[in-house]
Amino acid sequence: MLAYINYPNWISPVIIPGLPFHWYGLMYLFAFGTTYLLFKYQVKKDKLGISDDDTVNIFFWTILGLIIGARIFSTLVYDTSGLYWRKPWLIFWPFNENMQMTGLQGMSYHGGLIGAILGLFIYVKSKKISFLHVADLLVAGIPLGYTFGRLGNFINGELWGRVTSADWGMVFPYAPLISTKFEWVKQLAVENGIPYKGLTAINLPRHPSQLYESFFEGIFLWAIIWFIFRKRKAFNGFLLATYLIGYGIIRFFIEYFREPDGDLGFILFKFSMGQILCFLMIILGIAIFFIAKKQKTVSIQKSDTSSSKKLTKRKIQKRINKT
Repeated sequence: MLAYINYPNWISPVIIPGLPFHWYGLMYLFAFGTTYLLFKYQVKKDKLGISDDDTVNIFFWTILGLIIGARIFSTLVYDTSGLYWRKPWLIFWPFNENMQMTGLQGMSYHGGLIGAILGLFIYVKSKKISFLHVADLLVAGIPLGYTFGRLGNFINGELWGRVTSADWGMVFPYAPLISTKFEWVKQLAVENGIPYKGLTAINLPRHPSQLYESFFEGIFLWAIIWFIFRKRKAFNGFLLATYLIGYGIIRFFIEYFREPDGDLGFILFKFSMGQILCFLMIILGIAIFFIAKKQKTVSIQKSDTSSSKKLTKRKIQKRINKT
């Protein structure tokens, strides 16, 4: 009996053979569609006064920023070949050398986050709509949409985890082979019933980290924000801060199960690039929390001062009327 799981051979990244329609792209449509429906639901339910046109445009500019940021970050930060620095026009070029449609392969979550924030900020400021308020509405649905993105990674058989001896470890067909000259590789092969004699390198079981992320960064985080924090929102920006901190913490620990990017490896103190970016994300979330909270306090103080002035004017007017 094997002590691991083989990646399902019936799963194919391509929806229809011969056509450039991949499950990964479809998962992105599901992700965007889910987030949009949850955003629109909140706008209508809470009667926020945001028009249908603004609802669509807010989502359009946010998604546009996300795609641009995710692609730029993926090609210029995570790709160490220097190809995209030498030929930047290839960043958004969806064809390979044989002019076959390949789509935009390679997206960075953290780059997408930065791009989405900028896209949203630019639009809402041009329409004089509260950025923090709208951001709260978006992040309340984003994690559930994110679930589909990581499922797309699993279907592609990419972004696999680190080698493991756990019973639910999975052998991914495209994962790099590991040399059998290492004793720990031989030991793990024996434990999992994987033949290695006569072979210079073998494929070992790995954590299905895409599924970990899909659940914890997706469904789990969404449920916490949607059912708990959304109903206890103390001020505009509260949910945005909660999302940044919550995702950053969850992703930071899941990175210990995820294989570091091959070209980058560990960056600082054996932390991956993802962990470093998540740490910065947590810091940003904490900063937004205190800034947004302070803005609410200042707003309340201004409101109280305004009310006090109005009350004083009324008292003075009454005295004038009496005399």
